[in-house]
Amino acid sequence: MVSSSASPTPGPAAESSKKALGFVAHALKRKDSFIQLFAMTGILLLSMRSLGQKYKIHNLEEDVHALRDEHASLSDRIRIIKSDLLQEASRDSSGLFASRLHRLFSAE
Repeated sequence: MVSSSASPTPGPAAESSKKALGFVAHALKRKDSFIQLFAMTGILLLSMRSLGQKYKIHNLEEDVHALRDEHASLSDRIRIIKSDLLQEASRDSSGLFASRLHRLFSAE
């Protein structure tokens, strides 16, 4: 009885190549389904991108609103500071400080 060194079962490399060839053959056989899969995947990715942009726009709108509120608050503070400075300057008997402040504030 002669024993052969070659085993009748294929090795792991042969199995993976058969699986790869099987996948390719299956893909070629059902190429319409694979095209549909790729198209649906593309549509899904575009939808996710669009959704991300929607939330980014929403966050930017919130930032704009917060910046407008902060601008209004700072404008009010500047107006109050100017009026307080002018009121303090009006108490000066020489009037130099008041005239200087009027020139500074009118330049803005």
